[in-house]
Amino acid sequence: MSEGVKPTTGFWIISVLALLWNLMGVANYLGSTMIEPATFLETQGQAFVDLLSSKPAWATAAFAIAVFSGVLGCLGLLLRKSWSRILFIISLLGVIVHTAWGFMSGLFKIVGTFDQVLAGIIFLAAIFLIWFSSRMISQGVLR
Repeated sequence: MSEGVKPTTGFWIISVLALLWNLMGVANYLGSTMIEPATFLETQGQAFVDLLSSKPAWATAAFAIAVFSGVLGCLGLLLRKSWSRILFIISLLGVIVHTAWGFMSGLFKIVGTFDQVLAGIIFLAAIFLIWFSSRMISQGVLR
């Protein structure tokens, strides 16, 4: 069986950083689903607590799909598997659905600028990982 093209140091750095990034997403997801919304009252305000309390299951599911498929995709990168790309595509779809809920619910009107910018960075990171995995497949690094 062919080993394919040997990955560069840059490949490993990007793959590990991407895994750490997605693990932060998992931590965020777990925190947002395991902590009572009222806990955020002092730091985020009543509007945020009300919104979080009424978050629909489909939005929570989209969040879970985004972060867990992102982590699995990163593990695929580290294992040098081409199936990582499909997981990154699924992750992006989860990001899109969850972000759409953020816009539809008014979340982005009540959170600060940091959270609004972070949503954009998350979207760009998801697109980057699709591009990166596609490029690594075409170069023969992922098989």
